[in-house]
Amino acid sequence: MLTQLLTATGVLALLTLVPGPDMAIVTRRAVARGRADGLRTVAGITAGLLLWGVLTVAGLAALLAASAEVYLVVKLAGAAYLCFLGVQSLRRPGAPPAPEAPAAPAARAGTGSRPAADAWRTGLVSNALNPKIAVFYTGLLPALAPSGLRPAAGMALLVLIHVLLTVAWLGTYVYVLSRARRFFGRPRVRRAPDRVTGVVLIGFGIRVATTP
Repeated sequence: MLTQLLTATGVLALLTLVPGPDMAIVTRRAVARGRADGLRTVAGITAGLLLWGVLTVAGLAALLAASAEVYLVVKLAGAAYLCFLGVQSLRRPGAPPAPEAPAAPAARAGTGSRPAADAWRTGLVSNALNPKIAVFYTGLLPALAPSGLRPAAGMALLVLIHVLLTVAWLGTYVYVLSRARRFFGRPRVRRAPDRVTGVVLIGFGIRVATTP
């Protein structure tokens, strides 16, 4: 069982490290708004993974993966959302990164709560509208689940491992980006992050829409 679990963890780690829409979205938020905003985005992405994990264990994600019509609707909605985020980035290139600010007390947090919620919601929606995760979970997790556990328990354990790997990887990535914010704030280079992430997000959107 331990060997199976280590093998599954290795496979999930490799899949987590592959650059994808999550990394592009985190890059956009962390460079523009700072470490806290990037971490909130990671939290939203994690919530999306947990949502798909619950649906997978409950058997509902398998129904989505098996329904061509529902899969197409979710896929196109997810692709449209990624393109929307990409266009947003391209429409405002060159905006200087927002300064890191200490967390405001609850009594004065009215103006700061919306950006925080936006970051979390961006991560959540990008994953909730990604049917590829449903296919990945329903197609791969059953094969990787340790044989010593019940299928539902084994898949739930692998979802938890995937979530922890995602938090560790993207959290570290946000930290690295936050350390480089001064560089991105230079006038000559601050246009690049928005333009690059905008093109990448649109590219991922088109890829999601056109990939079977």
